[in-house]
Amino acid sequence: MDIKAYMHTVGQQARAASRLMAKADTNAKNKALTAMASAIQRDTAKLIAANAKDLAEAREAGLEEALLDRLTLTEKGVAGMAEGLLQIAALPDPVGEITGLNYRPSGIQVGKMRVPLGVIGIIYEARPNVTADAAGLCLKAGNAAILRGGSEAIHSNQAIAACVREGLAAAGLPATAVQVIETTDRAAVGELITMKEFVDVIVPRGGKGLIERLIAEARIPVIKHLHGVCHVYIDDKADLDKAIRIADNAKTSRYGTCNTMETLLVAEGVAATVLPPLCKIYQDKGVELRGCPAARAIIPQMKEATEEDWHTEYLAPILSVRVVKDLDAAIEHINTYSSQHTESIVTEDYSRARRFLREVDSSSVMVNASTRFADGFEYGLGAEIGISTDKIHARGPVGLEGLTSQKFIVLGDGQVRG
Repeated sequence: MDIKAYMHTVGQQARAASRLMAKADTNAKNKALTAMASAIQRDTAKLIAANAKDLAEAREAGLEEALLDRLTLTEKGVAGMAEGLLQIAALPDPVGEITGLNYRPSGIQVGKMRVPLGVIGIIYEARPNVTADAAGLCLKAGNAAILRGGSEAIHSNQAIAACVREGLAAAGLPATAVQVIETTDRAAVGELITMKEFVDVIVPRGGKGLIERLIAEARIPVIKHLHGVCHVYIDDKADLDKAIRIADNAKTSRYGTCNTMETLLVAEGVAATVLPPLCKIYQDKGVELRGCPAARAIIPQMKEATEEDWHTEYLAPILSVRVVKDLDAAIEHINTYSSQHTESIVTEDYSRARRFLREVDSSSVMVNASTRFADGFEYGLGAEIGISTDKIHARGPVGLEGLTSQKFIVLGDGQVRG
């Protein structure tokens, strides 16, 4: 296959489809989403069979457990994809929304209208559910999408793509509004991230290596986060039953996700009380603990944490633990080592909770909740196309609003400028 020619054709088709999608009405978009969801539900067995092929090949290739976890599609996962599409269909259509309309002294009215971004390129590894999530969100926001999944998920992604095409056809929308790249050749990524005449924004979902490559080579704006070094801080004013429940879930709910806690911070005033029962839970679940000297004095079985541990996204049953003096020290640690993804405080002190929300510089900041909630589905976005730790345009889980922009509009009645 001539990759350059293939990708050029894909880009041209996406640009043409984006113009049709920008003017597609809400009913057509919702009909497509509903039909996609129905096709996915109907084809559950077919999707799981395709996924089984990917899993067999991935195991043979020696893929690590965190990647296998992300790659796996279960019946519950397939149902979640369909539910996500139905939730997106139920959300208000952002396209064409006018806000901030005000009269100026000249008599003109000035406001802003929400509009699609155009063509969105999504590059992702392992997770097949991204194919459905990204297709649905891009479609509802009036965009065309070019989806390039990882080679390890090629059978799963193509099976889901068939359901997506069926949904587009049912609503009379262009088949090229969502194109799933059919080649596993890595050169396709190189072409996609430099086709600035056809693609308006790139959204990567994958490991640090992939995202670093895209940042270095892309000639198109990238909405991204590098990794998820997420923290939970147990304050000395915390309800310790809540704290144990939250810290357990934040780490052990799933190990291979970017919203999993990687460092636990505990105020010195409650460390001796809360660490023994919490660490027993971790040890019973096979979590390796790496602690600071104060944490190891309480739990001697912990390995010694290194400076590198505080920076590390493990994506594995490994947890760094640090005992800190107080809230100030916790915030200082987080703002030093965090990847600005998601942080949580467990406290019953309202003022401290407000300080944590205000002073921690991350895309999602929580009070008395597990970091595992940092997810578009859980935030009511229907799904997400990724997490952004950037500070412009979109930040946090990227849903419909993050896939649109705004333009100024002016309403006049014959005014001319003097």
